[in-house]
Amino acid sequence: MKAIKEKHPLVMRWTHWINFPLLGIMIWSGLLIYWANDVYTVTIFGHTFVRFFPQWFYDALHIPQRLSEGMAFHFLFMWFFTLNGIFYVLYTAISGEWRHLLPNKHSFKEAWLVLLHDLHIKKTAPPQGKYNAAQRIAYTAIILMGAGSVLTGLAIYKPVQFNWLTWLMGGYHLARIWHFVLTLGYVFFFLVHVIQVVLAGWNNFRSVISGFEVIRQHEPKINIETDEKES
Repeated sequence: MKAIKEKHPLVMRWTHWINFPLLGIMIWSGLLIYWANDVYTVTIFGHTFVRFFPQWFYDALHIPQRLSEGMAFHFLFMWFFTLNGIFYVLYTAISGEWRHLLPNKHSFKEAWLVLLHDLHIKKTAPPQGKYNAAQRIAYTAIILMGAGSVLTGLAIYKPVQFNWLTWLMGGYHLARIWHFVLTLGYVFFFLVHVIQVVLAGWNNFRSVISGFEVIRQHEPKINIETDEKES
């Protein structure tokens, strides 16, 4: 027997879907800004293995010569990104949803079991509530990453006005590195997140849109022999 069960509150769904295009705009506009000073590489013993980013990447996305456009979009939408994040965190804290979201003392051990199950190494999945242990860790991490992006962003946006913040971030250059690394982290999270959503199936995806999921309930078994004896 199937039943409909509420899973995700309206506020959490709205902030989730609002954040999706906001983060996309922030990453895109950040690339337009980064193009003007693309200094980061992975270099070992004088040999560059990875350069962020090759010229063909910039040309394919029509990024060159759009610094002012990138700054305009980035500095505008960062406020919407920040406000949406603050609203999400406040709602999670006040509503009690944090109990489902934050990792507990068993989460790191169970997250490993979730990974083994997803890789089809272990057949049985560990017990889970609204979120499994891996999701608890990942979703909490992405919230902390969002806070880190805002703080490092302010540190490199206004290094004089927020000189104390820039100092806490390790200086302007280190703050910019952290800001860049966090952006790469978002891209990695997004790719893994999409794969997990596809693997989880339509019922899980539908719950993030509608707030409800369809669950299968076990029907109570009727002992016919006992009933006949009693009659």
